[in-house]
Amino acid sequence: MKINKNRLQVIVGGVPIGGGAPTVIQSMTNTDTADRKSTVNQIFELWQAGSELVRITVNTEDAASEVYGIKQDLLSKGCSVPLIGDFHYNGHRLLQKFSKCASSLDKYRINPGNVGKGSRKDEQFATMIKIAINYEKPIRIGVNWGSLDQEMLKELMDKNSLLKHPLSAKEVMKEALICSVLDSAKQAEKLGLVSRIISSENFLEQVLEIAKEISEKSLPALIMAKDAINSSYDTSLSQGIIYERRLFRSAFSLDDQKEGMQAFIEKRKAKFKNS
Repeated sequence: MKINKNRLQVIVGGVPIGGGAPTVIQSMTNTDTADRKSTVNQIFELWQAGSELVRITVNTEDAASEVYGIKQDLLSKGCSVPLIGDFHYNGHRLLQKFSKCASSLDKYRINPGNVGKGSRKDEQFATMIKIAINYEKPIRIGVNWGSLDQEMLKELMDKNSLLKHPLSAKEVMKEALICSVLDSAKQAEKLGLVSRIISSENFLEQVLEIAKEISEKSLPALIMAKDAINSSYDTSLSQGIIYERRLFRSAFSLDDQKEGMQAFIEKRKAKFKNS
């Protein structure tokens, strides 16, 4: 089997996923997340057994209120395994109300069919996306048979019934699964979760185009940005932020910084001299 490595890499709590990174093992607890002690013990056992990511259900206020404590208890035991929060219809409310839950989780898991119904679905989905952006958290957008967007499925079934050679119900359901994910990804892109979605078909061409655009910026600033990104793999979040701040302050000594600010004020393209 040929593996396509030309894919965007996502970092979940320091663990790289995709982009040619090795496959990682994710497990899920079967405890009530509101039971802090039992959940901590099970996550710790899963981590010791080799799990590199652990998913927990966050379905009630009691569960959401315990997430921060669970994370702290694990860290005190020397366990920094990334935690993924599994949300359903009330995820938007829980993330809004419990900020420590939102910040403690390393990734949010959303199934479009379980976000909400009717006109509230897009609004609730948007709320979760905006919270993820605010806390710089990745989101897993996906579907399965049990959480398929029923409105989309009905629409595709209706269209299929009008075809001269209709597809089977199973084929329509597969199409609905794919469409649901893609539509949600496009919506997340519009809301600012990602800057753009790149197809694997012309991946290299688009990456080269982005690279060319980046290369036209100030070279010293690019070196600083790359240094900050690379150092993040070997430091904690707090240390990484401190280092990034130092680099940011250093950038103000550059002539390119002054040119960039002046160009912004004058609404023109900056002419960097790489100094």
